[in-house]
Amino acid sequence: MPLLEASRLRVDLRTHRGTATAVRDTNFTLDRGETLGLVGESGCGKSMTALALMGLAPGNGTVNGSIRLNGEELVGLRDSAWRALRGRRMAMIFQEPMTALNPVHRVGIQIAEPMRLHLGMDADAARRKTMGLMERVGIPEPAKRIDSFPHQFSGGQRQRIMIAMALAADPDVLIADEPTTALDVTVQKQVLRLIAELVAERGMALILISHDLGVIAQNVQRVLVMYAGHVIESGPTAEIFTRPAHPYSRGLLAARPSLAHRLVAHRSARLPTIPGSVPDLFHMPTGCAFAARCTFAQPACHTEAPPEIALSDRHRVRCGVAEAMKPSAFTRG
Repeated sequence: MPLLEASRLRVDLRTHRGTATAVRDTNFTLDRGETLGLVGESGCGKSMTALALMGLAPGNGTVNGSIRLNGEELVGLRDSAWRALRGRRMAMIFQEPMTALNPVHRVGIQIAEPMRLHLGMDADAARRKTMGLMERVGIPEPAKRIDSFPHQFSGGQRQRIMIAMALAADPDVLIADEPTTALDVTVQKQVLRLIAELVAERGMALILISHDLGVIAQNVQRVLVMYAGHVIESGPTAEIFTRPAHPYSRGLLAARPSLAHRLVAHRSARLPTIPGSVPDLFHMPTGCAFAARCTFAQPACHTEAPPEIALSDRHRVRCGVAEAMKPSAFTRG
């Protein structure tokens, strides 16, 4: 039995313009100790998927389908049941720690809160464990800094505090949503190494969300490529990055700056781009959502939903154009 399983997961958002589907029939499984990456352009459904998994979909959102944690169905849980689960069995590192941390409470109190609520620890025991976590995530002099406020820490240190808070109650699943946003390259590398070490030490499952394909390539075992709410390609990281099958996946990989491009670095050396933009969720096309931007699109692509094709035991793609999926169709710019 998988540790975490999403089946036909769907998130609909009700707005003044009508109802938009932000996540469409998403399926995946995650085992203990496994790492999974979610990639795609802004608005493709990555963060909304994570929020749905945590029971934190917006108030105007409706979650359908199935989310099972150790076989227990989570969709439809009461708020009290979600509160008992969040932090204890699943935890999340949010994109921007300055908005996720409460500015009027000392960081020690915020890190200790899951221990008090979920583990029943008394104040002294929670404080001792909090200092141990702060030291483990690289906060210097935790005995002195435990009573500081969030604004008294740097951006990288605040992200480390968020990691400590997420790990406070030893969850089974850790979701990291753009955990290195706004961090410089050196701190980014340190934070990612820390997350990897902690996941390995504690045997947790990790879902890593990032726009940075280099971060994904180096830190997860499997990848889901999302577009307009759909998972359009999934498989082992090495296979996705060396043999991408969907034209959209290939476009994302081609748009990465290569070392040769950086060395040339003159104005005429432009990166390849994917023409067009992600479709409006309120006016989704009838057929393939990517058809209007795809150079391989056929007439049927605009009217029929693409089939899911198994390229190997673990590598799947949603595309109906065989020519588009040939290795020769992909060239790196």
